[in-house]
Amino acid sequence: MYSDKLREYFDDLASRKPAPGGGSAAGLVGAAGVSLLSMVANFTLGKDRYRDVESEIKEILNICEKYRLELEKLIDEDVLAYQKVTAAYSLSKETEEEKKIRAGAIQEALVKALKVPLEIARACFEASKLCKALLDKGNVNLVSDVGVAAEFLASGYKAALLNVEINLSQIKDSLLVSEVREEIERKQKKIEAIRADIAKYTLEIIKK
Repeated sequence: MYSDKLREYFDDLASRKPAPGGGSAAGLVGAAGVSLLSMVANFTLGKDRYRDVESEIKEILNICEKYRLELEKLIDEDVLAYQKVTAAYSLSKETEEEKKIRAGAIQEALVKALKVPLEIARACFEASKLCKALLDKGNVNLVSDVGVAAEFLASGYKAALLNVEINLSQIKDSLLVSEVREEIERKQKKIEAIRADIAKYTLEIIKK
């Protein structure tokens, strides 16, 4: 049963274990969102009513599956990245040389850890762009699923950003910090606009 596998994950998430944590959970939310988009595409393909858009829906499905697999992988990668950060902080700092080595290891681990939630955010952002096409051309019986997907993807994005920010706050590379912040703030405005538009459009279709 799916619930058994999820229970094991949520048990770990709820426990005193250092990982999984928020970054992994953000990936889970994003993966759920893009999986819903794949479902809508799959329920559109092969139906006479949507024959004219079949090639486009197939392309959308391929993109969705790419992001779904990427997000599934990132759920686990976030756990591994956090473990490396923890290991770096646990290094000895008795001597000046050890302090220097430890500081370098921490910075290296933080930069690597930053990349995981950043990739989660990017995947959620790109996947959210597919929602409008599925509302316009996908199976009309699944419009609410597209709306839910848009909410999940926006939430996954915003959740991932919190994990990006906590790493940025400790990274000393000011250029990297500036570049990442510019990217995530710009995309946050766009994904929120997408979410709002999809929510409005979904309700309009449902209430017709």
